[in-house]
Amino acid sequence: MGKIKAYGYIRVSGNGQVDKNGFNRQEKAIKSFTQKNSISLEAVFREKGVSGTKSETDRPALKEMMATILANGIKTVIVERLDRLAREYRVQEEILIYLARHNIELISADTGENITEAISDDPMKKAIIQIQGVFAELDKSITVKKLRIARQKVKAEKGKCEGAKRFGEGNNEEMVIVKKITYLRRLSRGRTKRMSYGKIAKKLNEEGLPTKRDKKWTPQGVYNIVNRKKS
Repeated sequence: MGKIKAYGYIRVSGNGQVDKNGFNRQEKAIKSFTQKNSISLEAVFREKGVSGTKSETDRPALKEMMATILANGIKTVIVERLDRLAREYRVQEEILIYLARHNIELISADTGENITEAISDDPMKKAIIQIQGVFAELDKSITVKKLRIARQKVKAEKGKCEGAKRFGEGNNEEMVIVKKITYLRRLSRGRTKRMSYGKIAKKLNEEGLPTKRDKKWTPQGVYNIVNRKKS
């Protein structure tokens, strides 16, 4: 069994701290922790000049890290201390629940505690995670329905709709899935065979990742993504 792979997340709240030792100290602590615990640190995401009171939606580096995680399946994030994630308890809890809902483990290098695991063990917080998942699924269904109604309206008024965009075009969530498919299909180190289209389709379905029409993935659908021509 290989090493656990992880990402580091570091943050400084003021632009004046970017050139000081805030980043260096945090990164050094994270690297020391990963070396002692035989964890492979794949990359470190730096949140520059972002207040600890900002939620996940206002953090460019956190959003980039999440997109990368959803594309390649790495499920561990390490911070120097919990206050580097956020200073306010309310924001800490909001981001931790967000990570837990995506089955991502957050570890504090300072204490070694798996913080999201502790969140998931709390019955009340576990219920919040599940409720958020239900609302996320509902929101996705509503979005799909709204798009369908909009297309029908355009067709009724003009007799036709604009040509459908390819999966991943102009849609960040779909682009993350395209990157994940590409990653899974790539011949990684230590593997002698590429992952088959069928196995990739099965993995996408198990993770609940939708196709453009919100149906199940098929081997042919995965093949079309991998082998489509670039325009």
